[in-house]
Amino acid sequence: MIVHIQDIVIGHRAPLVLFAGPCVVENRTMVLRTAEIVRDTAARRGVPVVFKSSYKKANRTSASSFSGLGIQEALRVLADVRHEVGLPVMTDIHSEDEAEVAAEVADVLQIPAFLCRQTELLQAAGRTGKVVNIKKGQFVAPDDMKHAAGKVKDTGNNAILLTERGTTFGYHNLVVDMRSLAIMGEMGYPVILDATHSVQLPGGSGGSSASGGQPEFIFPIARAGVGVGIDGLFIEVHPDPPRALSDAASQLPLELLDTLLVQVTALDRVVKGF
Repeated sequence: MIVHIQDIVIGHRAPLVLFAGPCVVENRTMVLRTAEIVRDTAARRGVPVVFKSSYKKANRTSASSFSGLGIQEALRVLADVRHEVGLPVMTDIHSEDEAEVAAEVADVLQIPAFLCRQTELLQAAGRTGKVVNIKKGQFVAPDDMKHAAGKVKDTGNNAILLTERGTTFGYHNLVVDMRSLAIMGEMGYPVILDATHSVQLPGGSGGSSASGGQPEFIFPIARAGVGVGIDGLFIEVHPDPPRALSDAASQLPLELLDTLLVQVTALDRVVKGF
């Protein structure tokens, strides 16, 4: 199946699509500057790109963690990315009420992994007519994602993406089973690999209020996923990850994005035969 995000084609062996941006909208200046660098870096390597950032983080490890600027202000920043930087936008939604509000700005509505079985949320996203990216829950088998996709499809919306982001592997750890990418691909929907959330150590940062991470594995996991033949690569990037207000331990430094794209695009061309 092919899905269109503005003029970007994803799926059916089309060239790899990049989904990239900081975890959360921290402030307008940083987000727009990051979007410009992501745009220019991807263009230099001939990679179609969708900008991703959350206007709200609703599942932080601690209630005291930064959750966002406020929905309206953060959505205005994402609207500026869309209109001033010229990139399509993907962002998370967390409730039925948020679906219509976010759809006024976003080209792609993302269902967070923890909410991938929420029927009403999936249906609300589907009814907007926007592309819906469903992240596979850490607790969900890949073949069961057909049920989540079916809830969106039943609204008459076939513009569905499925994203792997790691599976719970004991306490404070995730593992990416590369078989899941092939299994979900057999369902006919474009498949994305989230190579940054996959290196998280959930809640595992020495007892602190933040999740840990192993960013040194972003490159090998991304290369492995592209080797399987994924349609899209999801990478959270930040100009200064240690100072990020969310997922500081697992975001890719923005200056490394170009190197990563050089590697994965070369693999993508080999795997897809173009």
